[in-house]
Amino acid sequence: MSLYAIVLAGGSGTRLWPLSRGEMPKQFLAVCGSSDTLLQQTIKRLLKLTSHERLRVVASGRWKPLIAHQLSCIGMKGNFLIDEPDARNTAPAIALGVAGLIDGGACEDDVVLVCPSDHIIADEGEFSRAVGIAEKATAGGSIVTFGIKPTSPDTGFGYIKAAGSGDEWLDVDSFVEKPDEQTARGYLESGNYYWNGGIFCFRVRDIIAAFRDYFPECAHIFDAPPEDRARCFMSSPSESMDYAVMEKARNIVCVPLDAGWSDVGSWDAVYENSPSGENGNATVGNVELYGGASSLVIGHERLICGIDLDSMIVVDTPDALFVAPRGSSQKLRGIVKQLSERHHDETVEAPESARPWGTYRVLSKGDRHKIKRIAVSPGGRLSLQYHMHRSEHWVVVQGTAKVVIYGHGDESKPKERLIHEGESVFVPKGHLHRLENPGRIHLEIIEVQIGEYVGEDDIARVEDDYSRAD
Repeated sequence: MSLYAIVLAGGSGTRLWPLSRGEMPKQFLAVCGSSDTLLQQTIKRLLKLTSHERLRVVASGRWKPLIAHQLSCIGMKGNFLIDEPDARNTAPAIALGVAGLIDGGACEDDVVLVCPSDHIIADEGEFSRAVGIAEKATAGGSIVTFGIKPTSPDTGFGYIKAAGSGDEWLDVDSFVEKPDEQTARGYLESGNYYWNGGIFCFRVRDIIAAFRDYFPECAHIFDAPPEDRARCFMSSPSESMDYAVMEKARNIVCVPLDAGWSDVGSWDAVYENSPSGENGNATVGNVELYGGASSLVIGHERLICGIDLDSMIVVDTPDALFVAPRGSSQKLRGIVKQLSERHHDETVEAPESARPWGTYRVLSKGDRHKIKRIAVSPGGRLSLQYHMHRSEHWVVVQGTAKVVIYGHGDESKPKERLIHEGESVFVPKGHLHRLENPGRIHLEIIEVQIGEYVGEDDIARVEDDYSRAD
């Protein structure tokens, strides 16, 4: 019996805007004083329990470059992604993940641990101990959910009501929806309610049987060959794992988990889980505070100065600034919705994005220009492409660029040259071109786009090493 792991990384929320965006969900962010992103922390935590060969990440294929980039930064090379064709909630995602593990060698008696990608667990030793208990529980055919020991009457979580007592795990009486504050206080005082953290553990044979019994509309994913699995997934209803299986099955048990867990679901949660210094202030970046206490201030490159800030949240990014009193960050969803309705790009576009070939950061943009700092990994190559509405100027800051530019309307006569540090090249509008890093160090260039439209969708790919669509 071996332990396998599935990481669910399909979330696309903006609860930590302006850091999290449509192009950069929170699982790909580094917060709460860590240099690792939430996804990287989750992977590292699981690699203490199993090998990388037995680990898969379930997420939309649109995140493949970003996931590959972040995993490579912690030493994981290869394709660990199971492509989720669409958002279908956690039950179909878990079925898809289990089917993918079976493709990779998991057998019916092996145990699978399922974890969200965007949670913090401070005490990893306690987490490992709880997983060991869960593995023992699965040996008797139980499907395990982990109940987070509550520390406050939180109204933002669903709860698990435990029945009776046990030395290591508890029977589950029921799953309950997010309560009001008075009900949550009663749950906390009773001592037999736990936060539902969305972490599960089960044997392969038992979860397949549970899907067949309680969610048969999705169980055909297990029977489908890999090439037909996406179609089966798309035909499955969108349901949470709790609603589809956990609330109906009779072999559910709860392993209590008291390990400093947080879903990092708001800026208030970020403050509570961040190291604080003088006067209880938690700061990131180039920040200077004079007076005040108990504030969270996150900066970027420019200097932020605050005077007498008490219990405030300040989050600065290159293109947006968020300011709110602590305790009000749950209202963030409303302002993001308002920004989306008014078509602000800042809700979707991220200042820094990952691509299969490297990363880029937007330094400045206006109606007719955009300036980027582009980093291309050694051996990385952008697609052969052209733009309808913009021209581009490239200046090499570091490394050597191999540049190919075709004459307008004459693809048979490309001009190829090497561009070194301090040198530049001009790419006219409508001309096929390609950028490559032939060297052994990262290539960095400054790209200046000029034209009547500088949106990211003004790109036509003719050839692409990564099989991306236009």
